[in-house]
Amino acid sequence: MIDTKESLSQLVSNALQGEKYPIAKIISKIETEKNLEFRESLFQELSLQNPDTKEGLTIGITGTPGAGKSSLLGELCKLFLDFAPDKKMAIVAIDPSSNLSGGSILGDRTRVTLPRRDTRIYFRSQPSQLELGGLNPYTYHVIRFLRRIFDYVFIETVGIGQNEISVSLISDLSFLVMQPLGGDQVQFMKSGIMEVPEAFIINKCDEESLANSSYYMLESTLEFIKDILPNQSLPPIFKTSVTKRKGIEELLLYILQYQKRKDKNSETLTQLTQWIRNEYGRWGISIWEELESSKWNQAVKRNPLGGIHKLKYEEEERKIVSFIQSKIK
Repeated sequence: MIDTKESLSQLVSNALQGEKYPIAKIISKIETEKNLEFRESLFQELSLQNPDTKEGLTIGITGTPGAGKSSLLGELCKLFLDFAPDKKMAIVAIDPSSNLSGGSILGDRTRVTLPRRDTRIYFRSQPSQLELGGLNPYTYHVIRFLRRIFDYVFIETVGIGQNEISVSLISDLSFLVMQPLGGDQVQFMKSGIMEVPEAFIINKCDEESLANSSYYMLESTLEFIKDILPNQSLPPIFKTSVTKRKGIEELLLYILQYQKRKDKNSETLTQLTQWIRNEYGRWGISIWEELESSKWNQAVKRNPLGGIHKLKYEEEERKIVSFIQSKIK
């Protein structure tokens, strides 16, 4: 709990200054069960103290195990401090969880080296808690909090399989990281993952000929699904090497210049659906669809062009709980 001597207001004030202990304390509270009231108070306080600040850009980094996501992210951080001296960034790294304890297995975190005392960079590990999708159940709320403080929020997922694409749903910009000649292209095209990211990274391009072969193979693979991609155009493909310091500067500049933002209403609805399914199963989804149908029909009648202006997650969550509880009674 947040004690009275260290009020939420003071914690938020210090967090907005980039102080790491208050940020960590707030996140720890977000990651506890039954935290709806705390989240409501937190985001109200953030709106009071920082009402006009634009939310930070969310960048998802996902890919196969061993593709070098952690090492690549560490190099991006080092360059970020030089290339964006007036900006701040946060990293949320989702770690594999132990089947015995449920805690994080932090072996891959040894490959990320960050300046500890710089308040412009904040790092947080989360256990996946054995959830599918590559994310932790509380990742969404942590990201919502961090992007009110930082200009850029990176999410590094657990190494993905053939259907773990959740990171793209809470990211403005998502990258799929691959290894040269790893054979991932056909598997990902088969599973639909190729349709998800806004950009691709072929990492570990230490050997030029292998890197080029992988680049053209990926480009050819994307041609097969070009018609269903946004604007029917091929997404950018970056070739990077942490060992040789190649391509990382170009990748960072692309991120810093990226302007497009995803619809946060769509993001909120996606997360609400996932939460309801986890809490109440298919029955809960059917009940919620009944509520949504009547609510959205009324909203469209009031404002046919825009519907509801901005969904507030906690308000919607409370309405859903009350509605489902009324059905149970």
